[in-house]
Amino acid sequence: MANTYVGIDVSKHQLDLAVWGAADVDLIPYDQENIEALRDRLTALAPDRIVMEATGGLEVPLATSLQAVGLPVAVVNPRQARAFGRASGQLAKTDRIDARLLARMAAKLRPPVRPLPDTDLRDLRALVVRRRQVTAIRAQEKTRLDTTPAAMRPHIQAHLDWLQTEVERLDRELQDRLQSHPCWSRQTELLRSVPGVGPVVAAVLVAELPELGHLSRRQLAALVGVAPLNRDSGQLRGQRRIWGGRASVRRILYMATVTAIRYNPAIRDFYTRLCDQGKPRKVALVAAMRKLLTVLNAVSRDQVPWQTEPLSTAIHT
Repeated sequence: MANTYVGIDVSKHQLDLAVWGAADVDLIPYDQENIEALRDRLTALAPDRIVMEATGGLEVPLATSLQAVGLPVAVVNPRQARAFGRASGQLAKTDRIDARLLARMAAKLRPPVRPLPDTDLRDLRALVVRRRQVTAIRAQEKTRLDTTPAAMRPHIQAHLDWLQTEVERLDRELQDRLQSHPCWSRQTELLRSVPGVGPVVAAVLVAELPELGHLSRRQLAALVGVAPLNRDSGQLRGQRRIWGGRASVRRILYMATVTAIRYNPAIRDFYTRLCDQGKPRKVALVAAMRKLLTVLNAVSRDQVPWQTEPLSTAIHT
């Protein structure tokens, strides 16, 4: 019997479901009752792979329900799906076309099935994202305060005061959640033992990089997006650049590295040595980010707090 591959395009109120090789695309209202009916239907169908795109969290109820009964659900990056579509010559885009495209992607590429985060981790991520949103709004308001007419400044200042209070409240809630969870509490303690890693950095790493301590240093660098990528063709040897990866983790790792260059002896010595060798400061900083990530990975893997001498020696090897 041939394997079955399913693609599901998820929107706010509707699911478009396509089976690879079938002509029709089913339109299904997106609600709890239909999720349960679809789960039973797909269980009977026993597909080899079910592929859907990450759509800002809309896919989570469906994907978690299907994974809960053991169905092989792969949630892919929309950019990867569109790149696959363009490579296949499919330039048009509708919900029906996307469902068929995802079914084809399931059949041809068989994207890996990865467990979705549990409810606690999703809630922690939501808090981290919300804090990021509020701090971004606060930065925008600070910029406006300097350029707005004087009559409007009290309104903006009042909003800034509220935003500051909200950031502090979110910080407290984040720390309470981390401390109340045994695994997260231990992980946070280990990460914060590394000079340069503060409470916000640790919270982001716990929430958005759960692979920390479970991958090799090269795999982790590629996942975060701090591994230089080749750009060579024929006789051309292009400049290596970092690209892709988890931008939110990379941004927070950058801030941690800037601090570590001042207060972490191993990272500071490594960065200084690269600069003394003539490396551009930006290149040296990215290399220091990668080294700091390697240290954090080792600390999480070995469950041993930062120790200056051993890690300082290991970081140069």
